[in-house]
Amino acid sequence: MSRMVTQDDIKNALAAVKYPGYSRDIVSFGLVKEISAANGAVSVTLQLTSPNPDAARQIKIDAERVLKYLPGVNQVHVEVRQPTAGQAGTGQTFANQAKVPGVKRVLAVASGKGGVGKSTCSVNLACALSRLGAKVGLLDCDIYGPSIPLMMGVYEKPAVNAGERLVPPVAHGVKVMSIGLLLSDDQPVIWRGPMITKTIQQFLLSVEWSDLDFLLVDLPPGTGDAQLSLCQTVPLDGGVIISTPQEASLGVVRKGIAMFRTVNVPILGIVENMSYFTTPNGECVEIFGHGGGKEEAARQAVPFLGEVPIFTAIREGGDRGMPIVVSAPNHPAGKAFMQIAETLRKRVG
Repeated sequence: MSRMVTQDDIKNALAAVKYPGYSRDIVSFGLVKEISAANGAVSVTLQLTSPNPDAARQIKIDAERVLKYLPGVNQVHVEVRQPTAGQAGTGQTFANQAKVPGVKRVLAVASGKGGVGKSTCSVNLACALSRLGAKVGLLDCDIYGPSIPLMMGVYEKPAVNAGERLVPPVAHGVKVMSIGLLLSDDQPVIWRGPMITKTIQQFLLSVEWSDLDFLLVDLPPGTGDAQLSLCQTVPLDGGVIISTPQEASLGVVRKGIAMFRTVNVPILGIVENMSYFTTPNGECVEIFGHGGGKEEAARQAVPFLGEVPIFTAIREGGDRGMPIVVSAPNHPAGKAFMQIAETLRKRVG
């Protein structure tokens, strides 16, 4: 006589079902709400928090597939429940989210791949928004490779207030928090996913951000634990995608856009970085091509926020902790970041 399938068997099988666009499964997300099994029939109820019909369809297909392979199962019923778009609400897609105390808007800055200048854009946009009169914070969520402290010229460790909350240091009018501020020089971070999740949650909810108009979150490349932790922990008001013009970058930009759409986060727009280079004699050289970001924005039906040219001064400013927006706001690159920041501010209100 064959062994009857148990709820643990069913959960273990469902753990192989990934949430579309992520490396994490539906069980760890807490989407499995009801399980029953009797006489070879298995019934499962899943509760999604996103109204995305494509995600629901794919999850249902994958769940039915893994359950049918369980020994002794001859009938499978999977019900996927999800809210309507109105019920879900803009930027609110996971259970147990909490607003960051004292922060009006949380904006994620993301890229599908590394090397596109995402952190450079993050620091300059944060400083540009501050120059426009907004109260701004900048959170470095790149746990393995934090670069925000260097680019912002911040080296002191955060203080701890009477409420045992971290007080972020301020640079160029921007409050800054990064794992790099808590480590000794060149100390590597060798952590698994749960540690990253816990750290990002603490940076969001246990830091004294106080009264901010914008909290910009600089994400690492890809769609991994940091991105998941951010989307699960707080409701996002929008995502900004950084890309370079060439197809190799734009191909993974589509994954970043798909990630935000999967979790019902509004896409505020695409920024084309390293758009072109101007030689000393005035010749314009399109090292990585040109216009790809604008074309991709049109294809994806999302706003194009602007383009940033290549200038040595941008890199020099980042290396010495003095973003180009701060050191030379009237430089062509400084003006480009200021214009993008102004467009971004208008889009989020």
